[in-house]
Amino acid sequence: MKRETILVIGANGQIGTALLPRLQAQYGLNSVVGADLRRAPSEQGIFELLDATKADELAELVSRYGVTQIYHLAAVLSAKGETDPLGAWNLNMQTLLNVLEVARVQQIRKVFIPSSIAAFGEHAPKFETPQTASLDPATVYGISKVAAENWSLYYHKRYGLDVRSLRYPGIISYQSMPGGGTTDYAVAIFHAAVQGQPFECFLAPDTLLPMMYMDDALRATLELMEASENRISVRTSYNLAGMSFAPAELTASIQAYFPEFTVQYKPDFRQAIADSWPRTIDDSVARHDWGWKPEFDLPRMTQEMITQLSTVYHTLIPTH
Repeated sequence: MKRETILVIGANGQIGTALLPRLQAQYGLNSVVGADLRRAPSEQGIFELLDATKADELAELVSRYGVTQIYHLAAVLSAKGETDPLGAWNLNMQTLLNVLEVARVQQIRKVFIPSSIAAFGEHAPKFETPQTASLDPATVYGISKVAAENWSLYYHKRYGLDVRSLRYPGIISYQSMPGGGTTDYAVAIFHAAVQGQPFECFLAPDTLLPMMYMDDALRATLELMEASENRISVRTSYNLAGMSFAPAELTASIQAYFPEFTVQYKPDFRQAIADSWPRTIDDSVARHDWGWKPEFDLPRMTQEMITQLSTVYHTLIPTH
């Protein structure tokens, strides 16, 4: 079998920052190419500057390294996208189409293109949102994700391209700072708590949303990509669930470690985005097809985030 060479586009983003070293550990430093518009603060292995909106640059990079798999993680996220809708659409869609075309032309073995719960809108059931729910998103980010799902299905049916995808819930991680997503309060709140600072939350305290700890998100991604092709029944994007909680529940979980921690709730334009999304997700198709099962719940995720960030900020880990 041909040696795998993996390209990670958007390697400096929230998921890319954590996924890149995981892939390097699995496949070897010389078999994984990280790529982004800017160099990472600390690099191990191969890293290339890449503007994925430029098809010729992407094609040359893929050809030069003999890439066999692409993880396309570059995107403008939900809240940030609403500040420049046309710019977000152009970047998200141009990079997507460039990746799909280079994969078709250069016969890439597998492609991963993430989707999001932002693909759902007001007509999808809010609780236990099913795999085949209506997709009428309220943001340009969500619209671009629905388009990406349909283009992925098209390239699979028309050209036989092995494209795989997950509808990520909000991702919580310590490896990178928030990047403009509506669920990013659930990352920023930990940074404030560990530093002994109060926190201002841009969502209402009872805003229930699907979330997932980064370790589960990475494991789901790799399990999906490693699954036999005959086990993949969804070529748009798989529903994926970890846990669902509201800001007040997360605050209470953090206060078990930091009793003096305080939060003020000041909902802004992101509240309307959050209100358009599901509250809980039915991921039974992923569980059936390739054996998906989350490992992190709210208490375990809280403990892990506080432990990791206490090391980052050189603060004492509180007893619990």
